[in-house]
Amino acid sequence: MRDFHMPGRSGTYATNGICATSHPLAAKTAIDILERGGNAMDAAIAGAVLLGICEPQMTGIGGDCFVLFTTPGDPTIRALNGSGRAPAKASAEALRAAGHETVPLHSAHAVTVPCAVDAFCRLSADHGRLGLDALLAPAIRYAEEGVPVAPRVAFDWRRVGGALQGHGLTHYSKGGKPLTTGDIFRAPGQAEVLRRIAKDGRAAFYEGEVAEDMLATLNALGGTHETADFAAARSDYTDPVRGDYKTATLVEHPPNGQGATAILLLNILSHFDLAAMDPMGAERLHIEAEATKLAYDARNRFIADPDHMTRLGHMLAPETAARLAALIDPRRAMPAARPLTEAVHRDTIYITVVDRDRMAVSFIYSIFHGFGSGIASEKFGILLQNRGAGFTLEAGHPNELAGGKRPMHTIIPGMLTENGRVTMPFGVMGGAYQATGHARLVSNMVDFGMDVQAAIDAPRAFADVAGLKLERGFAPEVAARLAELGHEVIVPPDPLGGAQAILIHANGLLEGGSDGRKDGCALGY
Repeated sequence: MRDFHMPGRSGTYATNGICATSHPLAAKTAIDILERGGNAMDAAIAGAVLLGICEPQMTGIGGDCFVLFTTPGDPTIRALNGSGRAPAKASAEALRAAGHETVPLHSAHAVTVPCAVDAFCRLSADHGRLGLDALLAPAIRYAEEGVPVAPRVAFDWRRVGGALQGHGLTHYSKGGKPLTTGDIFRAPGQAEVLRRIAKDGRAAFYEGEVAEDMLATLNALGGTHETADFAAARSDYTDPVRGDYKTATLVEHPPNGQGATAILLLNILSHFDLAAMDPMGAERLHIEAEATKLAYDARNRFIADPDHMTRLGHMLAPETAARLAALIDPRRAMPAARPLTEAVHRDTIYITVVDRDRMAVSFIYSIFHGFGSGIASEKFGILLQNRGAGFTLEAGHPNELAGGKRPMHTIIPGMLTENGRVTMPFGVMGGAYQATGHARLVSNMVDFGMDVQAAIDAPRAFADVAGLKLERGFAPEVAARLAELGHEVIVPPDPLGGAQAILIHANGLLEGGSDGRKDGCALGY
């Protein structure tokens, strides 16, 4: 039970419906949609699109999404891949010939065709109730009237606003300076685009004037994008992947997302008695860090566009986890995994909604790095993602950049089940950290019996190429012990990600948790 003498927040309890996300206006919008008769899919779409206005450094209609969801009365978890592809003329060989070892982060070459809008339209038509005009109305309103910049958004704007260039500075700065807490951010160009999508669907975005605005901007910066690339953008339904961890089953979106990494990580951790360890102690953190290095090394070798990878079964096989677990020395840290295919970046947005019929939606939506590529279209101010930086330029690698391919993605929606019943849609933001964040959140609840809010609030650690990043919530002696074990301990300037989750109790009670590392909340009705 929470110590009410200490700072923190309680979980949110409700019976009719609940939303957890990273901005209060988006959470309220989702609840408003539910109260109007919309379902969880309607609410998630409406909230997600609005988050592109409330947190423009994290997401927007120039980005991608992945979704896990159930339908009323059916525990089957379905998946939708709303990630875009490289333009047909994209070429790793051409970039290598130009002297690049990685895809340039803030170039037109890093911009894959945004696919989130197609996903919104498809999900609304197939699984929503209210229609796009109703779902996009809140975002249109706030894009025109403006949204006050929240504290975490201002923090990010100051740190990553330097990525903005050209028209990006015009639409997302104050004369070249970052917006600060309480400033009003408006996006009238996006409001117009959303109005057109509400009226004419996906064609309003991928064809005609809006597409021409994006293409002109990209082509002026050397991009190989063509009209046909945008017209061909399509989201796809697919089947989730899953893995058991003690009493729970973790369900993840399949590649090209990194969800399989979280399953592999838990498979490795299952060979250790974490429940006998101090949840905030060095022993647990060391084992988790070593398992992370091994799981991410596998991720970097294998995960790619599913049409170009063949080792997913090997990655998720129990014997693979057993062999990797045997490599872990409880007394000594191993070197970090080979460098990640993507550069370090901040966060994304995540929203989860459960409605009165217990339809559950787990929805993640991103432009990759802070302000994406930093490139925005001239007329409408559509900020374009740099997901192409998730490709490698290594010749012959399954994740090598090529025309029409999807890159490896870090963003992953998750769900937990128990005995065939969906128990928790959840997500942990934070770029590459997300797979570790999923595993840690599951372990916090399964191994240590934390409630959903406590599991989210608990301090985090992440082993990456730079070292073992420890949030300030750990005791100094823990950091000292980890250093003795050979870890390069780093206290990062930013918190590690942010999480949102909804626990569906066996009696139907809904319990929402929302991360204080963000500006948001869980709201129910």
